Amino acid sequence: QVQLVESGGGLVQAGGSLRLSCAASGFTVSTYTMGWFRQAPGKEREFVAAISWSPYYADSVKGRFTISRDNAKNTMYLHMNSLNPEDTAVYYCAATGKFNYYERPHDYEHWGQGTQVTVSS
Repeated sequence: QVQLVESGGGLVQAGGSLRLSCAASGFTVSTYTMGWFRQAPGKEREFVAAISWSPYYADSVKGRFTISRDNAKNTMYLHMNSLNPEDTAVYYCAATGKFNYYERPHDYEHWGQGTQVTVSS
């Protein structure tokens, strides 16, 4: 059974950093496309970053966020630097057994429960 569990969210001041984790079970992260999405109140879920053969990012986070995975721990991470209030959202990790570049939520079959990130000004 595939399961994704996020952790690491919290409250941080603008300019600060956080690291989100997504622990996976039931599959091997190195063989799946893994992604991060976020959803702010009243807005649609939006793509943040993903990793298949290589990492790729939404323009809004490029240069500030880094996605990575630790195959030994079967865990994916999102390192977030230079956070600003516009980054405030619930962050979700996602996984798909298809190995390619995917930026749309419906391309992913498996989702975590989400973790709240709040950036204060």
